[in-house]
Amino acid sequence: MGLRTKIGVAITATAALVAALVGLVVHHRTAVNQLETAREGLDQRLVSAAEDHAAGVDRPRVILNPYRMPEPLRRAADKGQRATYLDRSGPEPMLWAAMRVGDDILVLKHSYRRQTRNLQGLDEDLWLAGGVGTALAGVVGVGLATVAGRRLTASARTAERIADGDVTARLRPRGGKDEIARLIHSVNTMADALAARLQAEREVTANISHELRTPVAGLVAAAELLPPGRPAELVRERAQRVRSLMEDVLEVARLDSDAERAETDVRALGELTRRAVRAAAGHGEGSAEVRIVRDCLVETDARRVERILANLVTNAFRHGSAPVVAEVDGGLVRVRDHGPGFPAQLLAGGPQRFRTGSGAGLGLGLTIAAGQARVLGGRLAFANPAGGGAQATLDLTGAVRSAPPEGGD
Repeated sequence: MGLRTKIGVAITATAALVAALVGLVVHHRTAVNQLETAREGLDQRLVSAAEDHAAGVDRPRVILNPYRMPEPLRRAADKGQRATYLDRSGPEPMLWAAMRVGDDILVLKHSYRRQTRNLQGLDEDLWLAGGVGTALAGVVGVGLATVAGRRLTASARTAERIADGDVTARLRPRGGKDEIARLIHSVNTMADALAARLQAEREVTANISHELRTPVAGLVAAAELLPPGRPAELVRERAQRVRSLMEDVLEVARLDSDAERAETDVRALGELTRRAVRAAAGHGEGSAEVRIVRDCLVETDARRVERILANLVTNAFRHGSAPVVAEVDGGLVRVRDHGPGFPAQLLAGGPQRFRTGSGAGLGLGLTIAAGQARVLGGRLAFANPAGGGAQATLDLTGAVRSAPPEGGD
């Protein structure tokens, strides 16, 4: 049950309860007042009749010593009390009054039908007013809940966009000082602080990478001038590793700045996958099997697709176990290894730069792959399928144009 429904039901139920309580109070007070008024009137008539009877004159409606009368009224008269009694046991309600005068009991009775009908009419009016009031309260409650629900839904969607990486998302304040307005202000303040922090981190990363480019290039050049030997090979290997890491950091900085744009053409996804696997094997990561379940032509940036798949295959060899399989199925490319699988923090929050985890590799490779997938308008998903291992899936179904020509990839 949504918040709008809950608020509407709560307001409607409250209005119905209030209407019922008010109706009960009004009904009770009206019934009491009617009965008291009728009793007072009949009692005054009984007193006048008793005075006339004592003077030897009996009024036409006075009943002397009736054979049948309500038993509570008879007992009160026998005790010398003047009393009234409302009898509802007959076909119509009757109000009785009795008192003893000498040896006689004087009795008056009056129909209570008019008061009963008036009370029934009042009840009907109360029910009608309560129903209309409850319906109106329900409509107003649903309306207010709808307005509040829309504002809360907008806040939730904006928070989800911020969580997905869109730190430019903001809520539009609509005035007021209620709790939702405070929530909107808090979300915007949080987004501003988060954007400022991320921007500072990106600038630091980019500046450090740029500052390191020249000395690293000099280090690589100097390593090439060393005399042949095992020490020189180790220095050159480490220098190339530092250079590759620096280039990865610069690429992450460019992806974070949202300045990257894809240069698209139509290519066969199967061939792009084979080239990416060969590129990964060329870096000494091992050879992966390529399976073409259903090839297709995609309009995309071939360089970025190969970069993504090469990173996925490299990550599978470094942090998983053979065999590594790259499978093309329409616009989907699945890269699976048979290692321990991705850790829980990657499956929950996706890859994050400069964070590693045992058995998965949460460093720059997967971060770059995810960033390049966003540039392509695709999606990169991570899962630990049944049977063990880790599987990364590149979804380019939005870029599929047609099947490849016969005899081609």
